[in-house]
Amino acid sequence: MTIAATRQGAPASTTTALPATAAPDGTVQYVRIGDLELESGARLPDVTLAYETWGTLNPEATNAVLIEHALTGDTHVTRGASEEPGWWEQLAGPGAPVDTDKYFVVSINILGGCYGSTGPSTAAPDGRPWGSRFPLVTLRDTTAAEARLADALGIRAWHAVLGGSLGGARALEWAVSYPDRVRRCGVFSVGASSTAEQIAFAQAQTLAIRQDPNFNGGDYYGGQQPEAGLALARRIAHITYRSAAELDGRFGRKAQGAEAPLEAGSLAGRGRYQVESYLDHQGNKLVRRFDANSYIAITEALMSHDVTRGRGPLAKALAPATAQFLLAAVDSDRLYFPAQTRALADALPGEVAVHTIEAPIGHDGFLTEIGQLSSQLRQHFFG
Repeated sequence: MTIAATRQGAPASTTTALPATAAPDGTVQYVRIGDLELESGARLPDVTLAYETWGTLNPEATNAVLIEHALTGDTHVTRGASEEPGWWEQLAGPGAPVDTDKYFVVSINILGGCYGSTGPSTAAPDGRPWGSRFPLVTLRDTTAAEARLADALGIRAWHAVLGGSLGGARALEWAVSYPDRVRRCGVFSVGASSTAEQIAFAQAQTLAIRQDPNFNGGDYYGGQQPEAGLALARRIAHITYRSAAELDGRFGRKAQGAEAPLEAGSLAGRGRYQVESYLDHQGNKLVRRFDANSYIAITEALMSHDVTRGRGPLAKALAPATAQFLLAAVDSDRLYFPAQTRALADALPGEVAVHTIEAPIGHDGFLTEIGQLSSQLRQHFFG
């Protein structure tokens, strides 16, 4: 395996072996982990994973922390040499609960992603983008890939692995698949598996993309992008990320500016409500930074989330896990209900409490209000 460091958004053309701490904090780096056998039986050749690090790995390699991003997240958890703000600065950074002056923090772009890791938009062996040929990957596949990256960095065991939503599912899979490599595991706003309702919401999103006229079966690179489908997928998702009370309190039935939804002469020309404008903004914002095929690939990886698959009933499936767990749920979450987190806690070995994040906004509260877990994190994980 070889590691490369670069500030660009794609792997360097050549890879040079580097120590784990060679690049400045918060700089995208790349590791080639070789061919990967997938759960489906397919083989994905010459896989590259993109990642960022902060802090210094100690000589014993015992202070490494893996922070897993959510569905459309990237590797930039907190600011580094560039001072560009990260997406979870309440959690990680100098003096934060995950103190980067003390811990060596790693964040990995998920396999199938579009921020440097091998995914549908990257080149297949024939030089063309994978596109429709990209294989189905599961969360167990992504964890197996990340284990190889940990090997390349010389990390035998993580001091902690933690994340929320998709990131929490990834953290849980780490603790179950590699129990001897995870000492502490933080799982926020997700359960032991994706439910039928969660799969249904996800299918609506992927179908919105696939039915875009520009999707071309997934082989749209070099042509028109399926922007309308991706934006619609994001709208559907964002409704589940926010609570009904948040949307009603923030927007109500108000019109967007001078637009008047009830005064149009036809359905085609009517104005928008404020909440519609908000969803339009969220959809268009994602289109500017994300690949539609990666959205499908990662969404289907989350649909695959099930720690019991091939492992028996939930308690039996979780029994091998030896990590100390910290679980949390958002009280207003209507995507991953707190009851799912409680069921996970009940099935884990030993007594595991579920901490409540009080956030009226809904599922996204695990990101915006992670500061509510600061004392628990410092006391149990990072004291």
